[in-house]
Amino acid sequence: MTDRIKATFDHLASQGRTALIPYVTAGFPQAADTVPLMHEMVEAGADILEIGVPFSDPMADGPTIQRANDKALAQGMKMTGVLAIVREFRRENGRTPIVLMGYANPVERMGMLPFIEAARSAGVDGVIVVDYPPEESAEFAAAAKAAGISPIFLLAPTSTDQRIEAVAQIAAGYVYYVSLKGTTGSGNLDVEQVQRQVVHIRSRVPLPVGVGFGIRDAESAKAIAAEADAVVIGSKLIELVEAAADADDAREQVRVFLAEIRAALDQNLKPVREA
Repeated sequence: MTDRIKATFDHLASQGRTALIPYVTAGFPQAADTVPLMHEMVEAGADILEIGVPFSDPMADGPTIQRANDKALAQGMKMTGVLAIVREFRRENGRTPIVLMGYANPVERMGMLPFIEAARSAGVDGVIVVDYPPEESAEFAAAAKAAGISPIFLLAPTSTDQRIEAVAQIAAGYVYYVSLKGTTGSGNLDVEQVQRQVVHIRSRVPLPVGVGFGIRDAESAKAIAAEADAVVIGSKLIELVEAAADADDAREQVRVFLAEIRAALDQNLKPVREA
């Protein structure tokens, strides 16, 4: 199985470019909207797609993504539906990496090994389980890696060096640095602090470092890209979809926004690092 995440980061690094990773909640606002939106994001310049698995208590997410979770769940979106969305996307796109982002409960309900096998079969490349601490996730990480799926872990401003080392031992694909103390979509970015922390993490974790939470415009994305290997944008996209007149308008709003982010990132090329 091709490691699409590694291939993507290696290709971007060879050009000095930063990965753009947009997030959308599967099944929001309607199940039928998700796959067309995924294709639109790729056309607009997305390099990796993070797909949220709806859950009733998404503790790391702010009110915007919580509303999206609630609406998707109210329409019956479950893990099986999320994987069906991935399979449908894969019929037309076998290139773009897909990362599922969610919580332990849906994984545990399906069963760890059945979930990993179902995700592999659907075409998932990576999994972020927000409430799987690295110190207790060695079995999950090993099983995911054996199936060709990257276990991706979060690090935060409060992460100790011990926690960073624990993540370094078992993570694959990339690590996700949460730029704010709080939930998604909250607070103001301290860009210099984020840049310093990215450098600190990279000195201890031999993987690309993506930054998310609080990146809402081209200016902040460009500033973060000075050090980060990827920028992750979620809440702002959900807000655009939520405010759109219909599905066509949602795709257009997302396309225009991501194209602006992509252009900003490509204005901030970094020295080329060998893959």
